[in-house]
Amino acid sequence: MKIYPAIDIKSGRAVRLSQGKFDKMTVFFDDPLEAAQKWVDKGASCIHIVDLDGAKNGKWFNEGIIRKIVGKFDVDIQTGGGVRSIDDVKARIDAGVSRVIIGTAAVKNPELVKEAVIKYGDKIAVGVDAKNGMVATDGWEKVSEYTAVDLCLKMKEYGVKTVIYTDISKDGMMSGPNIEATKELIEKTGLDVIASGGISKMSDLENVQNIGAAGAIIGKALFSGAMELDEIIAKFERGV
Repeated sequence: MKIYPAIDIKSGRAVRLSQGKFDKMTVFFDDPLEAAQKWVDKGASCIHIVDLDGAKNGKWFNEGIIRKIVGKFDVDIQTGGGVRSIDDVKARIDAGVSRVIIGTAAVKNPELVKEAVIKYGDKIAVGVDAKNGMVATDGWEKVSEYTAVDLCLKMKEYGVKTVIYTDISKDGMMSGPNIEATKELIEKTGLDVIASGGISKMSDLENVQNIGAAGAIIGKALFSGAMELDEIIAKFERGV
């Protein structure tokens, strides 16, 4: 199972939100490059980066920082937040990211996903962020009419192979992931599902692995020191 340490960027700083709420934000690093350096030093082979300003406002706000991280570290970078057009996708691919995550646009402009998959294949993933089972958009501030399963099945028709699933109620709360919903998504879609939100201890990762998730994203638990990335990678990526 692939482990993705997370870096969420807001106003140029590495932060974590609680349940996606911008008024419940904790700053962990003034420079996100320091966070990336920490994860790389701990053995990360990939990093999950979200441009929170971009997610909320619909454009690439923290491009310079993400470009610096991509240029400095020899690891895979998957990133989302503010991807609304094929030009947005191209800009990130051209910057050297390994995978572009389309979130809000997958709901509002699904044809973009189809076009992006045709052009870039497995470099495209869809971010599925759910509130009470319904997909949220616009930096989690709006809720769509799609269930997570329905959206994923539609994306599968377009050739998407990987989705990042987040239960917003769990995100940043360190209360454990929504195993039941994540399992349902895996079983009903057959997609590679990367679990996100609420992971705070080894048993959470064991549960995620046991339901067949392709990967897990860990944020607050790493930043707060509740979990150690090198120990996680040894167990779940290397099987030590």
